[in-house]
Amino acid sequence: MPKMKTHRGAAKRFKRTVSGKFRRNKAFRRHLLGSKTSKRKRGLRQPGVVSANDEKRVAKMLPYA
Repeated sequence: MPKMKTHRGAAKRFKRTVSGKFRRNKAFRRHLLGSKTSKRKRGLRQPGVVSANDEKRVAKMLPYA
């Protein structure tokens, strides 16, 4: 079997945690920030975790992560 290719777009967006889950950045932090509260913006800084529904799909795109 040939080596599988890593999906380069996914590799830039997701990192695997020690426990085996995938870490991701949160959306809604690029523009129109004046209307969002400081508390909300602070929360968006923290990394999120890929949902259980999408975990399998991301794992397939990152075979060696």
